[in-house]
Amino acid sequence: METLAASRVRQETAEDFLPLQGTDYVEFYVGNAKQAAHFYKTAFGFQSVAYAGPETGVKDRASYVVRQNKLTFMFTTPLRAGNPIADHIYKHGDGVKNLSLRVDDATSAWEETTKRGARSFMQPLKMQDEFGEVVMSGIHTYGDTVHLFIERKNYTGPFMPGFREWKSTYNPTETGLLYVDHCVGNVGWNQMNPWVKFYEEVMGFRNILSFDDEDISTEYSALMSKVMSSGNGFVKFPINEPAEGKKKSQVEEYLDFYDGEGVQHVALATNDIVKTVRDLMSRGVEFLKVPSSYYDDLLDRVGKIEEDLEPLKELGILVDRDDEGYLLQLFTKPVEDRPTLFFEIIQRKGAKSFGKGNFKALFEAIEREQEARGNL
Repeated sequence: METLAASRVRQETAEDFLPLQGTDYVEFYVGNAKQAAHFYKTAFGFQSVAYAGPETGVKDRASYVVRQNKLTFMFTTPLRAGNPIADHIYKHGDGVKNLSLRVDDATSAWEETTKRGARSFMQPLKMQDEFGEVVMSGIHTYGDTVHLFIERKNYTGPFMPGFREWKSTYNPTETGLLYVDHCVGNVGWNQMNPWVKFYEEVMGFRNILSFDDEDISTEYSALMSKVMSSGNGFVKFPINEPAEGKKKSQVEEYLDFYDGEGVQHVALATNDIVKTVRDLMSRGVEFLKVPSSYYDDLLDRVGKIEEDLEPLKELGILVDRDDEGYLLQLFTKPVEDRPTLFFEIIQRKGAKSFGKGNFKALFEAIEREQEARGNL
């Protein structure tokens, strides 16, 4: 007779029509992929993996792939004007185009999502070379952002067909970044709930946390956010929308400068945030700073933590606790001239949440930056 636990596992497996194995890679459309790849190697500690371009038979673009542990980024540049990649960069500046998700069956992933209402971006495509085959497919999500489904169980090459190994004599040491913890999307006014519904109905995600403008507000600006999680919890996509405030919120500023909806930040996991942040700072990565008064009553707010308070205060690292533990986090300034994309460095000590207790201090820090730019 089937046990209750086995029955539950079978039921959950049956219900999860889109089993995701995690983030495969994040692809950025950028004005200069060669320079972007160099920046992420130098500043963030990525290593060279693969290259595609005219030399590999790809005539319209150049793509550089870099990796650090389970974290893979691709930077793609068009070689001419008048195509979707060039148009994307002209409109949005450098930004995330593809949030690629690892699956066991890219054809099934495409069929299951499109029959539930997703708009197809790419029908299942099988690519082969001497290392085996990769199957990929894709659907549209908010703005011009796309989810690609990547099936690579029968592939042993450096990245995928069409790419060759990119060997470089310049290989900076890594900074302890491990994998994508979550990716946050900014959507327009009153668009959060429609996109929550999309992730629930089309991709089988569930809403695990919600923040309203009471939770996430300062004297001047506010936003609302809902965290969407895949069935197995491997992929999490918080979705933000602006809320009414006295002045322009950070989400509105993003939407203005990105000229539409898109990925606001990618959160990168580490097992030692003090070491990682110190290393990143030494390489020139700039972070938002909260006032030192944030630390005056920190332990009263979050309770006992294993870390020494002084390095956290010195580096500006934020701490928050939920029912399951605590987390440490820090946010970079935007990594390009438009105040759009930035990164979060996060270390989880049991906590499953997203730093609700830090929102006010963090957003006031962002507002100081907005004010300096003249955009508050």
